[in-house]
Amino acid sequence: MTTNRFAALLADRAPVFDGGYGWLLQERGLPAGDCAELWNLEHPDQIGALHEEYALAGASVLTTNTFGGTAPRLAMNGLEDKVDDINRAAAAVAREVADRHDILVAGDLGPTGELLEPMGTMTQDQAVELFSAQLRGLLEGGIDLVLIETMSDLSEARAAIEAARQVAPDLPVVATMSFDTNLRTMMGVTPGAAAKALAAAGADVVGANCGRGPDEMTVIAEQLLAARPEGVLLITQSNAGLPQLDGADFVYTVGPSELGAHARALRDLGVDIVGGCCGSSPEHVAAIRAAVLA
Repeated sequence: MTTNRFAALLADRAPVFDGGYGWLLQERGLPAGDCAELWNLEHPDQIGALHEEYALAGASVLTTNTFGGTAPRLAMNGLEDKVDDINRAAAAVAREVADRHDILVAGDLGPTGELLEPMGTMTQDQAVELFSAQLRGLLEGGIDLVLIETMSDLSEARAAIEAARQVAPDLPVVATMSFDTNLRTMMGVTPGAAAKALAAAGADVVGANCGRGPDEMTVIAEQLLAARPEGVLLITQSNAGLPQLDGADFVYTVGPSELGAHARALRDLGVDIVGGCCGSSPEHVAAIRAAVLA
């Protein structure tokens, strides 16, 4: 029986990813609408400090600050010529922290923001090349695995997995989709269909991230578990609820203890790896780690 590549890489570390980045960077001075990925070049100390907090909280995997690191996403801020620089710097910052704590770095690939054919104009080959360009920078910076997250379109997810197979064939691939539209992605993909398709495309770990909070994530996890192919691991990374307006600020309503209890319930269901997404913080990750190791 072939050993799952991510399980082998994780070894005896806790099966815990880190949590949110974008919302925390905004709380720490990133102006609304500015490019979070540019901070890898302009404020690497801030990015490194957040990685350090997650490492101290007990995360075994740090996620690079590259969710919007493809050329189309960076072009929204006139940074499309900085793909390699931004991704390489992001991985290097995370690598430095991870090495101090003997943990792992996941190179983060998020959606390009473009629609693939036939709904849009981007071809599959073009999508593969966009993700490949991002991955080349991440590899130079020193990632241990590839994280493809918050996907809605299976074609785009497959393109990212194909890029990983071409550019980083030796690295494990984690692929998650966001089922935030009546327990489907915005493109209508169900958790069961996603689990089978992502695994067939070559992902070592499949699952769900973001979404509407722990209650829906539990239902999604049950569907993922019912459909997962043999030998494939499952991951869930829930939002800390949905943001609600509190005065002039938006706040997330699910605290660390509640997200920790959610993580324990997922572990008991059979989910292999747990982390956090939007609204989660190092405090949430510490509670998740304590819960899954209890």
